[in-house]
Amino acid sequence: MSSEAEKPAEPTSKGGRAGALIVSSRQKGNPLLKSLRSVPWEFGDIEPDYVLGQTTCALYLSLRYHQLFPGYIHSRLRSLGRAFELRILLVQVDVADPHPSLRELSQVSLLADCTLILAWSAEEAGRHLETYKALEAKPADALMERQDGDTLSKLTDALASVRSLNRPDAVALLSSFESLEHLAAASEQELTLQPGLGPHKARRLHEVLHQPFLRS
Repeated sequence: MSSEAEKPAEPTSKGGRAGALIVSSRQKGNPLLKSLRSVPWEFGDIEPDYVLGQTTCALYLSLRYHQLFPGYIHSRLRSLGRAFELRILLVQVDVADPHPSLRELSQVSLLADCTLILAWSAEEAGRHLETYKALEAKPADALMERQDGDTLSKLTDALASVRSLNRPDAVALLSSFESLEHLAAASEQELTLQPGLGPHKARRLHEVLHQPFLRS
């Protein structure tokens, strides 16, 4: 579905840029498109709302729209079928009492074998798409849990514990910078440019990474 908002600037799509995030024409006017700054994107003739890679796609759903048209998402999921290995249901929480709808959509996602991702703003929804697109070329285990003793898993958990950061943010950061040392050496501006991060998260992470350690 398309959100009712002013239309964002549209990139040209006739050339089919390699590596671009593909957006369905249904999404024209969706404010989250303004948040797609770190990855190239273009409109295309596709069944899902977003194609994030050869095996990954996403359907976007506003809870407000879902409450008005509850049959919409069922129709979209039937049309989508099993064409993609990873199917994301990206839900924007934009109603006062989301819990009944979220319980329903959790069951729908489970039955349809979809991954349910929640966003509380259009900007956050866009950051989720950027993160999945940025991880497209990474090995599959980059998105999976590691054993507790695994150093990378511990680093991921530590970064995800920083206020306002989530696990996809942590995975994307470690994939980009490859080590905590390189990450700590990054400037706040460099962190801001990372897909899915933005100025607020970058500032918070930079502050945490540069806090003095207390000696016992």
